[in-house]
Amino acid sequence: MIHNDHEELSNEEFQSLRESCLKAARNSAYCPYSKFRVGCVLETSTGKRFTGANVENASYGAGICAERATITKAVTEGHKKLKLIAISGDSEEPISPCGICRQFIREFGPNVPVFMFNSDGSKFIKVFLQDLLPLSFGPENLGIEPALQ
Repeated sequence: MIHNDHEELSNEEFQSLRESCLKAARNSAYCPYSKFRVGCVLETSTGKRFTGANVENASYGAGICAERATITKAVTEGHKKLKLIAISGDSEEPISPCGICRQFIREFGPNVPVFMFNSDGSKFIKVFLQDLLPLSFGPENLGIEPALQ
């Protein structure tokens, strides 16, 4: 279900999230092959924000999406529970996480809101991860307690 609100955030917090996401897309991406920049911002349950971007490689499969780069950064710094995640890319319409990124987000934020912005931030869509990845598979399906903190 698509939501056109940002009720989790004040207007100031939403504007900050949007600007951080757009800035991450414009300033941090390494995309000499596709020329398609993607930026990501996530906020943890403790309120700490992390940013990241896509990083391509001449061996195309070795590149990493912005969402996975950002989550990896947060996790390696000890943050494993996501409050929200936002992405933006070089497109006129809001972009959506790819399949592998949806699964990656699911590991650390099974119910997280996902804000998807277009290139200038004038359009956004908010969905919850379970809308993007219904009937998902996670640690609990393997009898493992999720590593969320």
